[in-house]
Amino acid sequence: MLTFEQKLSIFDSFPQLERRDVSLGRVNYHYEQSVYDKKTVVYRLHPNGNGYVYAGLLEGYEVDPKGFVNIRDYDEEKLRDLVEKSISSLSVNENMERNSRDASSESPQPSLNIQTQGGVWVNANGEQLTLKYEDDLWYIYSGISIEMVFETREEAGEYLAEEGFNPQK
Repeated sequence: MLTFEQKLSIFDSFPQLERRDVSLGRVNYHYEQSVYDKKTVVYRLHPNGNGYVYAGLLEGYEVDPKGFVNIRDYDEEKLRDLVEKSISSLSVNENMERNSRDASSESPQPSLNIQTQGGVWVNANGEQLTLKYEDDLWYIYSGISIEMVFETREEAGEYLAEEGFNPQK
């Protein structure tokens, strides 16, 4: 098993990832260029070596309800491979590519910036929350009731992910 410091070194070697220190000495790494609402690649890396890497868009990995894989016992090669695949999966939105291929050249569509869009988020039980940007704030609705309000898109996305919600595809 790799140590906390060895895992930090591996994650730090990816220039696309931004380190975020969180509570209890844990560390998250975000991929800000993600074309999805999901930005967290490394989640809650703990000084004891435990942590998670996002694999919710990948096949062949046993993921938790939030789409994360436990990396406690990963070796360096396996960990680097997973992080590369995770970043790659967050870099390409198949629906956007398909829509751009289908769009007529006579009527160009404005480019859709997923990073600034809200939308419907769903958890494993099928419950839905809606994320909307209004009046310079990010609102999370449960039906017509306001669940939470955030100043930044990132905070709203982190909250939704922590609560077990993923963007509806």
